[in-house]
Amino acid sequence: MKIEIQTSDSEPRTSNLITIRGLCKSFQAVEDRLTKVKGPAVENRIDVLKDADFDLDAGETVAIVGASGIGKSTLLHILGTLDRPDSGTVLFRNEDVFLFDNERIAQFRNETIGFVFQFHYLLPEFSALENTMMPGLIRGLPKGAVKEKAEAILVRVGLKERLAHRLGELSGGEQQRVALARALVLKPAVLLADEPTGNLDQKSSEQIHELFLELNREICMTLMVVTHNMELAAYMSRRVTIAGGNLVEAP
Repeated sequence: MKIEIQTSDSEPRTSNLITIRGLCKSFQAVEDRLTKVKGPAVENRIDVLKDADFDLDAGETVAIVGASGIGKSTLLHILGTLDRPDSGTVLFRNEDVFLFDNERIAQFRNETIGFVFQFHYLLPEFSALENTMMPGLIRGLPKGAVKEKAEAILVRVGLKERLAHRLGELSGGEQQRVALARALVLKPAVLLADEPTGNLDQKSSEQIHELFLELNREICMTLMVVTHNMELAAYMSRRVTIAGGNLVEAP
């Protein structure tokens, strides 16, 4: 049951961690109209999200499933403020994040959101420890404190013996563990993962799945994962898909 809280201007507020209302996002696909005489390009509007509503509570684990191209990654990028909606609101603890200026959005993203992608986007010239320290250094935290946090989370994800190893010295599963450690080093409220095990073998995938759930329990991290891996989706407390531009519960 969702609790509605009335503000002084009578606008409804909720107790959810994240509240999405009326979210819309479309793209323009340009195609050439091929005939005997080549005509002008035709623009087709593709509505990926259309008046989508969604509520996410603190500590929930949600899998976004479904076919490629339905807007799963687009939704994740909007929730992580990497992209903006055409219209609608994304409230985080009752604050509309897209009313922030660019500097405040960047600060919000650094402080609140952790990201793990299919491709780890680690910096090859740096060690596992140095890569994991990056979010804290970007925030401007003291280097000693950031190093301590980074070492602790790397040990937690099973990389105690790999702190000084560079990218080329790590396996694919180890690289994704470093990416996970980097995402969690500042203990974000929300972890957004886009096909996080898409490039891993089955054993490494299962280990990452287990880590997600263990860390969710340990640090009360809210987790939203885009995945085609139904084994990973089965671990989540909720599964949703996108149909007709809206978010709907999936079996």
